[in-house]
Amino acid sequence: MKKFFCLFLLVAVVLVLPVSAVDMDIPAKSAVLMDVTTGKILYEQDAHTALAPASVTKVMTMLLIMEAIDDGRIHWDDPVTTSEAAAAKGGSQVFLKEGETMSVSEMVKAIAVSSANDCACAMAEHLAGSEEGFVALMNARAKELGMNDTNFVNCTGLDDDENAKDHKTSAYDIAIMSRQLLKNHPDIKKFTTIWMDTVRNGAFGLSNTNKLVRFYRGATGLKTGFTSKAGYCLSASAMREDMELVAVVMGCETSKDRFAAAKGLLDSGFAGYALVLPQTEKAESPVKLGVKDTVTAVPAGEDAVLIDKSQKNQVTQQVELTESVDAPVSKGQRLGTLYMKAGEQVLKEIPMVAEEAVEKLTFWQMWSRVFQKLVMAG
Repeated sequence: MKKFFCLFLLVAVVLVLPVSAVDMDIPAKSAVLMDVTTGKILYEQDAHTALAPASVTKVMTMLLIMEAIDDGRIHWDDPVTTSEAAAAKGGSQVFLKEGETMSVSEMVKAIAVSSANDCACAMAEHLAGSEEGFVALMNARAKELGMNDTNFVNCTGLDDDENAKDHKTSAYDIAIMSRQLLKNHPDIKKFTTIWMDTVRNGAFGLSNTNKLVRFYRGATGLKTGFTSKAGYCLSASAMREDMELVAVVMGCETSKDRFAAAKGLLDSGFAGYALVLPQTEKAESPVKLGVKDTVTAVPAGEDAVLIDKSQKNQVTQQVELTESVDAPVSKGQRLGTLYMKAGEQVLKEIPMVAEEAVEKLTFWQMWSRVFQKLVMAG
């Protein structure tokens, strides 16, 4: 089976086939490949099956921490004090002692690099007062993101108590929260791309549990997980040529399988797809009875288009504006459409809108213009 899988991936890459056209056989209970920019699913295998995620749970833990930092509720240099409950956490840890303090930055580093359960619990308590309170925030955020296959019961993914049987999510939902973290909080990559580092002023060494960080070109993270119940899990992200992908695999039999499966998904995605951004393009639209004769039309946003890689060199842009617009013109008012095409195929239609407002001429301004024209004609 493994020989077939490796051979299959090699053939897929050589043929440069898009993932959607390939019947891949991933050695995992569940798998998803998603484009981070657009959120498009490029491949899925039992994507909505609810399974134990192990420490991949910490993607949500890190997301809530990063949102709190970006909102100004906590800061990187804030000291975090370890409780008895946090110090007692098992599994992967940095062996925090009760009463020990560590900065938010050091805590996040330990969570992202070494999957430290004690640090995850300490941060949960720091943000919500208790792990239970933090779990409520996790589930609320999951609901907001549309993670309908998910129910968290802890912030670590440990399955060492009775309630852990209800701690589940899906490959699809993991991809959603991974995308949210990567796209909106890029500072997390300062930690998820670390291969080896230390905490406690160099006294305690950290080694990344995600081997792709060192061995896969363009890797940006993100999080591994393993328990006897969950098997080997991974949310792996990488960026090449401005396109960032996240590959999620759950329930692999071995660590080697999870890395090979994620690498194969990422390879096929990069081989088969390309991300095209609309070029910054301006055009002038005539204005009737305005204080200015024209208004500048610009694309309303920079929505990217995910295309088959073979189409990349065929992409063109075409702007169509209304013949004229009556004043007053409001900022953001639609004036036309930018068409992104590959040959005759329309890939995306992007509204062209007014870059600035243009006021309507007053009665006296109109008469002044008429008078000036009469004088010049005379």
